[in-house]
Amino acid sequence: MLSPINISIESLNLVTLAPMLIPFVGALMILVIDLLKGGLDKSLYVVISILFLALDFGALLDSAGMFSANGIILGVFNVMLIDGIAILAQFIIVATSILFIPLALTNKRFHEFSHPEFFALFLFMIGGFQFMVASDNLILIFVGLETASLALYTLIAMHNRDKSFEAAIKYFTMGALAAGFFSFGSMVLYALTGSVEINQIATVLANNNYADMGFVLVGVVFLLASFAFKLSVVPFHTWTPDVYEGSSAAMAGYMSIVPKIAAFVVAMRLFEFLIHAHIVWLEVVLYAFVVITMTAANMWALVQTDVKRMLAYSSISHAGFVMAAILIGTTQANSALFLYWILFSFTNLGAFSMLWISRQKELPGYQKTDHSFEKFSGMIKTSPMAAIIMAIFMLSLAGIPPFALFWGKIYMISSAVTGGYTVLALVMALNSAIAGYYYIKLIVYMFMKDPIASNVDNSGQLYVANATTALKTIIGFAILGTIFAFLAIDPLLEFVTTFVYNSGY
Repeated sequence: MLSPINISIESLNLVTLAPMLIPFVGALMILVIDLLKGGLDKSLYVVISILFLALDFGALLDSAGMFSANGIILGVFNVMLIDGIAILAQFIIVATSILFIPLALTNKRFHEFSHPEFFALFLFMIGGFQFMVASDNLILIFVGLETASLALYTLIAMHNRDKSFEAAIKYFTMGALAAGFFSFGSMVLYALTGSVEINQIATVLANNNYADMGFVLVGVVFLLASFAFKLSVVPFHTWTPDVYEGSSAAMAGYMSIVPKIAAFVVAMRLFEFLIHAHIVWLEVVLYAFVVITMTAANMWALVQTDVKRMLAYSSISHAGFVMAAILIGTTQANSALFLYWILFSFTNLGAFSMLWISRQKELPGYQKTDHSFEKFSGMIKTSPMAAIIMAIFMLSLAGIPPFALFWGKIYMISSAVTGGYTVLALVMALNSAIAGYYYIKLIVYMFMKDPIASNVDNSGQLYVANATTALKTIIGFAILGTIFAFLAIDPLLEFVTTFVYNSGY
């Protein structure tokens, strides 16, 4: 007869679950409130969402304090892993989400925000991403990934336009394929090592001196393909421009930031131990992914006629740029990844928010798409403040000093040089120069072209009508973060490096 196993509550360290459970509780509360009394104003759900995200942020601060005092924290049968990387990634996820939610306080015709389900799904998605980054257990990572992805597919479809349904179906199909790849790759690594925990997998493979390299290759290739889909790495990027175009501009901006930082963290945990073990074929594959993704995405962005699609390809290029950190695999490179993504979050969310403000219910005859370059012609004359703000975001994305992303690019390139990847650093610098062309192209349209006749009367009113107080506040935060980032670079870098250095990765 088997003796019972006694497990104390204290040994489970349930406090590690607190940051992830808070958004789930908030989502369930929204659904219960709607069940008891439907038809309430969306402002209530916005406030509830922000309240629970603020509580989530507070729980993260508490976890950061515990981590600083005790080092890496394990919990719930050691499947929860609270280390520096997990805390940093969750800070980015929650802070960006807090900035995103007030964008829902907008014109009623964008009806997805009138549904309480939108806010519940949004909180479920955040909880899923937090589970992804706060574990090195492949099963829990998969559960978090699918929780977040299924919610995100629905959020895209709720925009309720033909292109939105198309975007949701494409994203769902690609996501299902990525999930299958992830499951198969995880199964192979489990068969080889008898564990689904990444640290344990790394230890067993190292002890066996990577004897079964053929099987390791198969498992890692499937996992690499899975995350290449999630990070929209070329050639797994084909869904990205269509999905961004079909989503609302605000949701596209959010998608370019939060899902990718979660995927970066898991990729960092999965692949960097192989890089450190000098698995040459993985280095070659990652090197090719980084260079091709940066370069090809920039080439496609150059020929776009729609600003949102241009920003979609731009986001692919930025993802390739940042993926270099996983290839380099040093503490400096990992710190550069987080620094870059924090700065990118401000700038990119601000740029997409400006597109969100300039949205139109009906397109004039000269516009083939909602955000064509022609729409921005002569904007300095019709909406001067909007033109200046959009220009600042474009200059930052191009890496022009002293705006935010210049510092991110400099630190990422310097980490490549320090890590011995001088040629890669040159390719990164060259791609930054190429990207400057299509960002400046939009500035040329706004400042150097004459406004289209039918745009003269409508454009200014469009920005005034759509720019609610909440939108102005979010864009204000984004513009401050973009312009004055240079004042916070040193403390921010010190903060990031402290957590990355003490993460064990």
